[in-house]
Amino acid sequence: MAKHDNIPKWRTDFPTRWIDDNYVTRRDFTKFLVLTSGAIALGNGYFVIRRSEGPAPAAASPMRIAAVDELAVGEVKLFHYPTDNDPAILVRIGETEYAAYRQRCTHLSCPVVYKHDGHSLECPCHNGSFDVADGRVLAGPPPSRLPKIALKIDGEEIHAVGWEEEA
Repeated sequence: MAKHDNIPKWRTDFPTRWIDDNYVTRRDFTKFLVLTSGAIALGNGYFVIRRSEGPAPAAASPMRIAAVDELAVGEVKLFHYPTDNDPAILVRIGETEYAAYRQRCTHLSCPVVYKHDGHSLECPCHNGSFDVADGRVLAGPPPSRLPKIALKIDGEEIHAVGWEEEA
C-alpha cells in the first residue's frame, strides 16, 4: 500500500495544515461588515445627490437641433443639450409634432431609447418606460418624468430653447 492511498483527494489539492489555517475572529468579521456597509451607503449617497441636482440650468441658451424635414414620423435624432455632457433625444411623433427629452433615465441615469411600436421611451437597464408625448412615467422604477426640452420651430429649423416646466 502506497503512502498516499489513505489521504483524501481534497487534502492533496489543498495541502494547508489545519493548525496553519487562519481563523477570522468575530471582531474582524464585524469590522469587515461595518466597513463594507459604510462603503455601500456612501456609494448610494452619490446617486441621491446626483438625482437632487435637477435636469439643467433654466437659462440654457437656444441651439439648433435639426431641420423640420430631416426626420420622418417615428424617427429620432440624438443630440447634446445644453452642454456636450448632456445627451438628449428628439422624436418626431406626428406630422407637426416633435418632442425632445434629456436622454438619461430619472432612475439611475441609464440612456433611454425610442420604442417604435409602443410610442414610448424605454430604459433597458431596469425596464423603465416613459410616454413619448409628455415624458411621464409609464412603468418601472423611475421616480419622475423625463426632463422635457422646450422646442421652437423657426421657419424650417427646430431649436431647443430651454426646459419645460413639469405639469
